Amino acid sequence: MAQHFLLSPAAKTLSLVKVMRMSDRQAREAFRAIRWADTDGDPVCPECGCLDHYDLKSRPVWKCKGCAKQFSVTSGTIFHSRKLQVRDILAAIAVFINGAKGYSALQLSRDLSVDYKTAFVLLHKVREAIGIARDHGALSGDVEVDGAYFGGYVKPANERMDRKDRRKMENQSGKRQVVIVGRQRGGSTHTHVAQNEAAGVSFVRSHVEPGSTVHADEASHWDKLAAHFPIKRINHKEAYSKDGACTNQAESFFSRLRRAEIGIHHHIAGKYLHAYASEMAWREDMNRQPNANQFAMAVSATATAPQSSQWAGYWQRSGV
Repeated sequence: MAQHFLLSPAAKTLSLVKVMRMSDRQAREAFRAIRWADTDGDPVCPECGCLDHYDLKSRPVWKCKGCAKQFSVTSGTIFHSRKLQVRDILAAIAVFINGAKGYSALQLSRDLSVDYKTAFVLLHKVREAIGIARDHGALSGDVEVDGAYFGGYVKPANERMDRKDRRKMENQSGKRQVVIVGRQRGGSTHTHVAQNEAAGVSFVRSHVEPGSTVHADEASHWDKLAAHFPIKRINHKEAYSKDGACTNQAESFFSRLRRAEIGIHHHIAGKYLHAYASEMAWREDMNRQPNANQFAMAVSATATAPQSSQWAGYWQRSGV
């Protein structure tokens, strides 16, 4: 039996020990080289784009000769106004990458000995940066589409006679939402979060190239796609795959997302569901890449992503 890729030496090319043994100066130099790769690591003022600067001796920042603004290696990026050392940020990204089914903020807060809120925001900044860097081009060829409910929880009543059918909309908490996925066979995975699966029709029309073959189950709302794409339907009551039609790859994605929700995070608030779905889509697309390649991509994404509007502070005052 062939060895699974994740168990092979080719999958394990990132050394967390090497990252943790870096000094903060070495970490800043590494981040600097990735952020300003076009100038061979020479700092570029994020305010005016000037290359001329002064090195301040009192602390590791530069002063722009053009606009006189002071800036650090993370100024203007998604880690703008950071409080953690750059080495700790790189270590957080490394352990985030190595979590094959995701990585929880609670575990990161213990690993880095930081407050839970700090870990929560840091991981969401990484997710946001990766989401910005991902290729969001249209899906083509054979594309599988499906939807599944995630998030929210309604505790069943103690007495059997008082229990209600939690699958019905009127008996749900309102936090439960549908993740809709489109998976190109041999290609990328796109996700969308909506209140119901029927919203997936417009999602598919806007994210799948005309002429592509769409694979879907027998849910009636997918009937509308027949006017725009060649479509193959599979009735799961009869088979998982039949006459060339199946949605097994979409179902496989939902299985991994479900394990991340139940086994890693335990609770996903509805307003953040899109971030976790996007993260797992990226993991799905990168699962055959060595972890060092994934780490380099994630660090590059955080180095080039602009300052976050959603995660501008270390905590959202509106609550989580």
